[in-house]
Amino acid sequence: MSIALEPLSHKVQRTAVGTMVDAALAHVRKDRQKAFAEMVDVAKQFYGDSFSEETYEHARAVLTDADSKWSKLINCVLDQTAPSVARTTALNLGYEAFFRGTKTIRENRTKYHCNIPWLILFDPTSACNMHCVGCWAGEYGHKNNLSFEDMDKIITEGKELGVYLYMLTGGEPLVRKADILRLAKKHNDVQFAIYTNSTLIDEPFCEEVVKLGNIAFMLSIEGTPSTNDARRGDGHYAAVMNAMDLLKAHGILFGTSICYTRDNLEAVTSDHFMRMLCDKGAHFGFYFHYMPVGNEAAPELMPTPAQRKYMIERIRYLRSEKSDIPFYPMDFQNDGEFVGGCIAGGRNYFHINSAGDAEPCVFIHYSNTNIHDSSILDILRSPLFMAYHNGQPFNKNHLRPCPMLENPELLRQMVHDTGAHSTDLQSPESVDHLCDKCGAYAADWQPVADEIWSHVTLRESRYENYKDWRPAHSTAHAK
Repeated sequence: MSIALEPLSHKVQRTAVGTMVDAALAHVRKDRQKAFAEMVDVAKQFYGDSFSEETYEHARAVLTDADSKWSKLINCVLDQTAPSVARTTALNLGYEAFFRGTKTIRENRTKYHCNIPWLILFDPTSACNMHCVGCWAGEYGHKNNLSFEDMDKIITEGKELGVYLYMLTGGEPLVRKADILRLAKKHNDVQFAIYTNSTLIDEPFCEEVVKLGNIAFMLSIEGTPSTNDARRGDGHYAAVMNAMDLLKAHGILFGTSICYTRDNLEAVTSDHFMRMLCDKGAHFGFYFHYMPVGNEAAPELMPTPAQRKYMIERIRYLRSEKSDIPFYPMDFQNDGEFVGGCIAGGRNYFHINSAGDAEPCVFIHYSNTNIHDSSILDILRSPLFMAYHNGQPFNKNHLRPCPMLENPELLRQMVHDTGAHSTDLQSPESVDHLCDKCGAYAADWQPVADEIWSHVTLRESRYENYKDWRPAHSTAHAK
């Protein structure tokens, strides 16, 4: 099927794409490998030369091979996803976010000379019903909430800039179930992903979610019952298992959100754990390196250099054809080579906390602007965000991407130079206190990271969102 997309209005274009999605999903039920080949053709029609011809051919070869890891992974997801959820996700994530949104975002980056993100992360509430060791959110209390109007403003203004993916964190976002459902219904053209501790997912909520089709979930879990509950509290592991069963039974998309620490790293990456996740219905997920953020943080939980090296090797193995486990893991800290380093400060995403403070990263609790008195565009052009825009990438070695964890002198300088203030909702932490905790870690990690990086061959990037654009492998502009 071929449709000339560009001349059509947004509404008509979305309808046309919906017809294409319906046809593809119908074919999937009959001949999946043929349908996958057609999907590659549709993707090529959408994205054109954003990807090389070799990339399209490789995707076609892999997806039409019924025995390939990726065919099996996609089959697992399709088998358990409700048709309405699959259709809405394809439209909102595939068309609105990846295709139309990406084009709009790139145009606005040129127009406004600042970072424009691909996704926005925000906290509906500071409230959380748990107190996990080393986590700041459980200490914040119930005093801060974004109103429905605040959240509606974030999404409305974000869509005007091309942003069609919104992730919700906290606190525990599902403390605000009613408003989240209302928000997803009003903005039924965007994709939502909710990071949750799972304890508030129940049958009535799942019934509402599957009707909407545009909410996915990232469930926090950390290995075995013992390693998980040691940090998150007795009974949490069982609550996650129950939530997975409910989401799978209703055909709702979900993955995992895993914080890896010095204590749980092997437990959360073992074959046994990964296969358990697949059996329960999770086939993708994010891994997050523990960050020593907050005055009550536990720096001793940060992985050792040897453990971090293990993590890099392990995640790449799990993503390779050598592993037969149908799970796709993403590593927020160690996958910098695939996204050009730090993605914060609006380069690909930024964060708004429950008090409305705009922070460059969910782990960087400093700000000089607030959603209550600034537009999304104002936020992206504020001093701290422009410091990110002007400084990225923060290191030519993308295994040392962060201006806090691996390059603490850079965050220290940006916060001091821009006059940004601590946004910690319980106990404000000075940037010097935070960066001092990262100094020894950064020094220990540098030689290991540099040795690994010396063997990396970066692919040629067709687009890189830096102030001074150069291909991703160029180091002339890196500090």
